[in-house]
Amino acid sequence: MFDKLDDLILRYEEVMNLLSEPDVANDTNRFRQLMKEQANLAPIVEAYKEYKSCKETIDDSLAMLEEESDEEMRDMLKEELSTARKRVEELETQLKILLLPKDPNDDKNVIVEIRAGAGGEEAALFAAEMYRLYVHYVESRGWKVELLESDDTGIGGMKSVNFMVTGEGAYSVLKYESGVHRVQRVPETESQGRIQTSTCSVAVMPEAEEVDVQIDEKDIRIDVMRASGNGGQCVNTTDSAVRLTHYPTGIVIYSQTEKSQLQNKAKAFALLRAKLYDLELQKKQDAEAAERRSQIGTGDRSEKIRTYNFPQGRVTDHRINLTLYKLDKIMNGDIQEIIDACIAADQAAKLAKMNEN
Repeated sequence: MFDKLDDLILRYEEVMNLLSEPDVANDTNRFRQLMKEQANLAPIVEAYKEYKSCKETIDDSLAMLEEESDEEMRDMLKEELSTARKRVEELETQLKILLLPKDPNDDKNVIVEIRAGAGGEEAALFAAEMYRLYVHYVESRGWKVELLESDDTGIGGMKSVNFMVTGEGAYSVLKYESGVHRVQRVPETESQGRIQTSTCSVAVMPEAEEVDVQIDEKDIRIDVMRASGNGGQCVNTTDSAVRLTHYPTGIVIYSQTEKSQLQNKAKAFALLRAKLYDLELQKKQDAEAAERRSQIGTGDRSEKIRTYNFPQGRVTDHRINLTLYKLDKIMNGDIQEIIDACIAADQAAKLAKMNEN
């Protein structure tokens, strides 16, 4: 580990020198790549420098203790030694986490798909509430939300909704939301006051660029039509809606949120690319089944990950056995505590696996 850390410090210094060169500063793409590398290396370099400083403090304190006879000074040295040793242990764990293999998609924007599951109209209402939950959370992070496609029920519910989240590290955070979310509550339509269980599925897909996914034109059918449902002037009077059919996979994408056919087409292709890229990721994860099962956030999409119990005001994440009694705040987008716990559990599982090897 320490040989690798020494190499990273050398690389960090090399990157810093390159960033000061005029030729690099004039090359926008090269400069951006180096700035990104510098930002990724900086936390590792800072932690390693502090680690080495603490190790020096330990060596100095031990040497001085052998020579020092004054009890008051010895007590001070012992306290300094204890503090440094504790910090070294913390930094060793921190450095191991920082050196864990990074998911290549972590820095990407994401496309999130929410689909109503079991529970009829109540499931559609829950799907709509989950959409609002994520919009609130994303906006609290200073990220941007863009609606791509939605299938509304007309009474406040959503059969499905797709939206893009643009923000640094969006996938690294939101990937832990993939799976089946379950709600337990008394529906407004339930006259007997019985608790009903409904579900919706959440799929978090990294945004795919054209270089990530090659789509052959002959594999696509593009249909244009008039948008349906409520809309402003000219939404329902022009052929602005676009439907894409991908023959090899059977995936059908329908986009009508924009007035412009070109904008709807661009959104539809963005969603199709993300779905095709996600299919490839799922195939790769299936081939690495054991590793996939050990990592939170990359598990089976059919896995029930969380329950929202309204009568008891609690939310339980079943992957990490975390229960919080602040349902109202969570439904308003306050999910950072859950995500942080998932990240910590994921890192702990990866560290355990690394130690086994």
